[in-house]
Amino acid sequence: MEIMVKAYTQAAEAEPFLPSNGSVLPALLTLRKAYQTTEETNTYIRTQASALERARKKVEEEQINLREQQALQTALEKRVAALRGDLETREEKTPWQLAKEKVDGLGQQKKTLDQQTAATMKRLDWFIENYLASMLAAEELGGPVVGELTEIEPEELSAGFSAHGKLKKAKDHPDEDKRQRRIDEIWGSAPDQQDGKGKRKRDRDEASEAGTEMRDLIEQLLNKTMEAGGDNSASYIRIPRESAAARFLVRSNVAEFHAKDAQRLRLIDFGRELDD
Repeated sequence: MEIMVKAYTQAAEAEPFLPSNGSVLPALLTLRKAYQTTEETNTYIRTQASALERARKKVEEEQINLREQQALQTALEKRVAALRGDLETREEKTPWQLAKEKVDGLGQQKKTLDQQTAATMKRLDWFIENYLASMLAAEELGGPVVGELTEIEPEELSAGFSAHGKLKKAKDHPDEDKRQRRIDEIWGSAPDQQDGKGKRKRDRDEASEAGTEMRDLIEQLLNKTMEAGGDNSASYIRIPRESAAARFLVRSNVAEFHAKDAQRLRLIDFGRELDD
């Protein structure tokens, strides 16, 4: 025990060991401490960066949800206000006045729909004449299907296509009689038109015939759909042949053939699933 006391006493009275002047030990210790602190700081920053990114994404999601909820609330408030106003209006008006307003509203809707339909048909007719007709004619003449050959002029169709579907070189003086016979075989004979000298006019060409066929087909499909009155089984029309126009409408998911009769065609009822 005395030995231990003596040892502790000597150790306490002895001067502590310190590096001598000019020693590099303090600098090394400082450098190590700075390095450890830097590494710990970088690790903390990386950890907090990912947490900050998650927090930022969460804030963005909550902001989007808030905007959606605010938009929904605004829409609901407008709807409630409209319903209240409509209810107050109905309470003030007689049944005859309400019926007249309903009829006037439906009439205005019909007028708007008629205008939109006319504008749509006009744009469709322009598209057929300037783009689609030539491609339909090319497919009918043995060329590529509609969409594969987009740059083609109606005058280039007079020579037809080779057995490999390549466009033949147009002749300077094509055989018009042979060309008209080919047009008659594909699109049928047109009624004779007499000019001032009693001769039949030869103004038919492949593109115009293909365009006319497409317009007639669309008109028949629309009329038959209206006549069917929602009865899909009665909305089919009978076509004399599977033309390029019919195939194009089917590929475009606008029309469909009958499951058991390829000569029957109808428009696809786009609104049926919504009604159901």
